Amino acid sequence: MTNALTLTTPLPSAASLDSYIQAVNRVPLLTQEEETRLARKYRDEGDLEAARSLVLSHLRLVAAVARGYLGYGLPQADLIQEGNIGLMKAVKRFDPERGVRLVSFAVHWIRAEIHEFILKNWRVVKIATTKAQRKLFFNLRSMKKGLSTLTPAEVEAMATELRVKPEEVVEMETRLGGQDLALEPSQDDDEDSFSPIAYLTNADDEPGRILEQEQTEQLRSQGLTNALAKLDPRSRRIIEARWLRETDTSTLHELAEEFGVSAERIRQIEAQAMKKMRNAMAEAA
Repeated sequence: MTNALTLTTPLPSAASLDSYIQAVNRVPLLTQEEETRLARKYRDEGDLEAARSLVLSHLRLVAAVARGYLGYGLPQADLIQEGNIGLMKAVKRFDPERGVRLVSFAVHWIRAEIHEFILKNWRVVKIATTKAQRKLFFNLRSMKKGLSTLTPAEVEAMATELRVKPEEVVEMETRLGGQDLALEPSQDDDEDSFSPIAYLTNADDEPGRILEQEQTEQLRSQGLTNALAKLDPRSRRIIEARWLRETDTSTLHELAEEFGVSAERIRQIEAQAMKKMRNAMAEAA
């Protein structure tokens, strides 16, 4: 799939980058129904034209994600190219039956490919020699907006937030503008040292982990719905009023007045209902 799609989705060169971005932004977005139909057609029939349509409609996403990695000193066109590879991998693995839009699934594959590209292409040059300097480096990189030099007011605000001297912020920004950073700590660094590799990877962003979490949440939600359905109307009303509202939950006395019983009786009904729901959800699991 990757080779076929590469031939039909030309990747940008530095000279044509603006034209490329304008072109991909003009590609119509797919509705959820269109996306599902195309994804099923590719999954079930191996239809590369369907896969190509899915890729083309999400190229603007790659350009947007790649823009967030310009601070690493690598060409934007190269970042987009690697991101497009991640997009094609996402399309290949996308399952339309999971109830997740392709845009949510693909962004993690796009970032993964860009991260891998950065890891392979940064020069190994130390920019921060102590743990404190490395910590300042990464905080400065994440907090700094854009590529322009920090203003005195921004330096002061950042120094206050990071609890360092303004001169240290200025010095680190100067280093940032002049060199690259070693991606991995050297062998003589202590175990608490900071390096980009620790920040470029995040297990929680792995697509499989994301889908697993979403499926778990869906199962929990469905299990709760099924458990509530097994309660009698009064018990269900009490549980919903006591536990399932984000605001304005009812007290035992308010429900006691509503049902014409004592607050202690409401508490007993609530306890019995909770036990029944736990048993129902345990059986479903």
